[in-house]
Amino acid sequence: MYGSSTQYKFWTFKDESELNLMRTQANKDFIRKYGAQYEIPEDERKGYFLTAKQELLLVRFYENSLSDFCRKFRDPRDQRIRMPLNVSSTAQHYFKRFYLYNSVMDYHPKEILVTCVYLACKIEEFYVTINDFVFNVKGDKRKAAEIILNNELQLTQELQFHLIIHHPYRPIEGLLIDIKTRFPELTDPERLRPYIEEFVVKVQLTDAILLYSPSQIALAAVTTAVSKLQENLDRYVTDILFNDNPEQMAVLIEAVRKIKKIVKSYDYTPLADPLRKKIEEKLEVCRNQQNNPNSKQYRANYTEWDDDDDLMVKQSVDINDSNYLGVEKLRSPASY
Repeated sequence: MYGSSTQYKFWTFKDESELNLMRTQANKDFIRKYGAQYEIPEDERKGYFLTAKQELLLVRFYENSLSDFCRKFRDPRDQRIRMPLNVSSTAQHYFKRFYLYNSVMDYHPKEILVTCVYLACKIEEFYVTINDFVFNVKGDKRKAAEIILNNELQLTQELQFHLIIHHPYRPIEGLLIDIKTRFPELTDPERLRPYIEEFVVKVQLTDAILLYSPSQIALAAVTTAVSKLQENLDRYVTDILFNDNPEQMAVLIEAVRKIKKIVKSYDYTPLADPLRKKIEEKLEVCRNQQNNPNSKQYRANYTEWDDDDDLMVKQSVDINDSNYLGVEKLRSPASY
């Protein structure tokens, strides 16, 4: 149940201001740590590192990229197989959660993105081998597999091992069944499905999934779909759904109103390429090179073997080995 879940206890926040403060703090923490480590004067740090606003622009861009990746995903063994919506939704939760506490300068979003999706496939029981997964990744497949498997444990730790995600899909089905049963005034509720799905896809890109419960999002999706058909569900909500609990109804209606406002005001326009490239170029300079797969520091982390450490990440992955199930060896805790 959502009310007793880790999602409710640890990953549902008060408002957008709280989320912005957390992201700003992650940005400040990185700049403080690496500004001192790189010996960059205080007055030069603003120009050297990304701002919190630039970080958020990049995160938003990769949230859209994550959605596109999942939508276009194909199983190379059977092109008819599509990635279920709940996998994409779970991956979005993981991605958003990760960058509440981490800076994109520490972990590049393009690497965390694919790791989030791969982990979501496992948790949502959408079975896909690492070979088949990286078939959908552009570029060096072997390197992509290595990055994903090396990042998987780190991602899981940053998520505090809270991996079960509650989505609005089940509450939506419950509402549709209830409408069919108790509100015959709305004929053929199945007509709502395309509009409901459209709303859910949009809401997953927003911060609403970190602020509101799945049932609140579900009602927002259904009522939005009804409005698209120029029909009305007010009497169902007031006289049937919450007839015995007017106080709860007031809270829910306000939540639904805010969810719709967030979805409506969200800028779905892709980040312009010139601005994105400018931010990405700056990121390549100021990012933590220990987490950059193209850097010497990163390679040193995965080739070094310390006799005092009994765990180490496998440097490379034979993605042609069908028996390889994940990270073969792990870095010692001291190396994080």
